[in-house]
Amino acid sequence: AERHERGSVIITTNLGFADWTQVFGDPVMTAALLDRLTHKARIINCNWDSFRLKQSLNEKSKRG
Repeated sequence: AERHERGSVIITTNLGFADWTQVFGDPVMTAALLDRLTHKARIINCNWDSFRLKQSLNEKSKRG
């Protein structure tokens, strides 16, 4: 509550919103959390290939 509208917050995850209940357990509390997080939020879905995975595969191919 103290942070509300005082500054930006960045949250990254590899989970879709539908999967957050598995992490937090309670569907009602998870819905309340997502409601507050997404209010006035800019949501960016990153559907491109993982940079770290690409880098790992390149390093493995160089070794052998």
